[in-house]
Amino acid sequence: MTDAVAVLGAGMHPWGKWGRPFVEYGLAAARAALADAGVAWPEIQFVAGAATIRNGYPGFVAGAAFAQALGWSGARVCSAYAACASGAQAIDAARAQILAGRCDVALVVGADAAPKGFFRPVGGDRPDDPDWLRFRLLGASNPVYFALYARRRMAVHGATLDDFAAVKVKNARHGRANPNARYRKEVTAEEVADSPVVADPLRLLDICATSDGGAALVLSSMEFARSRGVRSPVRITGLSTVTPAFPKTVLDLPDFATDSALAAAPPERPFRSSIAHAAYAEAGIGPEDLSLAEVYDLSTALELDWYEDIGLCEPGGAEDLLRSGATALGGRVPVNPSGGLACFGEAVPAQAIAQVCELTWQLRGRAEGRQVPDARVGLAVNQGLFGHGSAVVAVR
Repeated sequence: MTDAVAVLGAGMHPWGKWGRPFVEYGLAAARAALADAGVAWPEIQFVAGAATIRNGYPGFVAGAAFAQALGWSGARVCSAYAACASGAQAIDAARAQILAGRCDVALVVGADAAPKGFFRPVGGDRPDDPDWLRFRLLGASNPVYFALYARRRMAVHGATLDDFAAVKVKNARHGRANPNARYRKEVTAEEVADSPVVADPLRLLDICATSDGGAALVLSSMEFARSRGVRSPVRITGLSTVTPAFPKTVLDLPDFATDSALAAAPPERPFRSSIAHAAYAEAGIGPEDLSLAEVYDLSTALELDWYEDIGLCEPGGAEDLLRSGATALGGRVPVNPSGGLACFGEAVPAQAIAQVCELTWQLRGRAEGRQVPDARVGLAVNQGLFGHGSAVVAVR
């Protein structure tokens, strides 16, 4: 048995605000991934759906919802929910089935029809739910948390508004060539600075939108890939879905208090740093091996945090790394060549899958207009509400 699974197909429905049911986006993405893989739907033995909690009962049972839309075939299904990390959980479920020998080829699908504005708690009074409490007690939407992180970065590491704007300018330049991106227009630093303040110090163009979209992957065993004549497929060699370790001393959504570090020493790595490094360890690589990375830029400031969390630089070095051009196309390790959330917006259960779609196209050399030259190793990383880590290493 091998530790790698092949990515035979990748497909997406473009991000936007389309006003249609989420299943339609997932269906379009699934059909695109199947066509890319050269695999017929009846051949799929397992379907993993990344669940969405804002689209009624079909969203909770996304695996079955997508299988029904494609046409019941008898395939096994599962549904995974882990907030922004849902897609990685679904990939992990399919990968586990393949590596365990329970199936040869699987389909992973995630899609969302997102609300306008920011994400709110699902309806109902739930005083035991931290996500409900942070709105009820603090009135703190997601952008408020993003702003707190940004202020901390400014205070601790000397980040400036110009640095945040430079992240947006970079990602907008990358995303203009991506046919699946929602926003395909370059912006200037002046336009970022002139956009309305949403949560000080972050402006409208510093924060990702909420979007509709869908993404899908066809995964298989290496033996199945070879049987289809695919000798050198993109391979997933590392996948991390870690959770925090006690004591957790960094505030993360939706918490509004941290653990005390008086009774126990902090863990070796903070939670967000541990996400990527667990995937590195499984894949047998380090950050120095990366050709590119897709990180979860919910805000421009958070992208800078991710540079440090995935090991591209030491803490406090993200601003210098950005200013050097290392994370832009043509630089040492381009970050978010897809355009990132800055150009897509967030379709929660689809986003981690979309990140792996981008890695797949980059490693195949087919990311037209945004190609990272000679890409061999890619990382996709994000973090979901309630302590869900998500990191995928793909190689070719």
